[in-house]
Amino acid sequence: MARIAGVNVPENKHLEIALTHIYGIGRYTARKICNSLDIEISKKLMDMKEDEIEKVRDAVSEYITEGDLRREISTNIKRLMDLGTYRGIRHRRKLPTRGQRTKTNARTRKGPKKPMRA
Repeated sequence: MARIAGVNVPENKHLEIALTHIYGIGRYTARKICNSLDIEISKKLMDMKEDEIEKVRDAVSEYITEGDLRREISTNIKRLMDLGTYRGIRHRRKLPTRGQRTKTNARTRKGPKKPMRA
């Protein structure tokens, strides 16, 4: 397994899919990286030379990924909660933040149903 951005990336998968194992890189960004380096998307990591893998590492390092991205997202959520914005209050109460209905549904966010009181 090759290490890119501190993550063990599987070598037996196509480069486009392998790069998505890195938090913060999806299919679109992976394609953009491959196109900028003139590397085929369907090429597997085990078929690549070490200098090509090094170029991919350098290209991935230009993006905010893994721990830095997770930290940035959590600080953004904490900031919203501290400001007392509507979205921050929804985060604090562990409810959906993007306008979904909660009278029915939202079970993933709210948890299992509470038992009915008599």
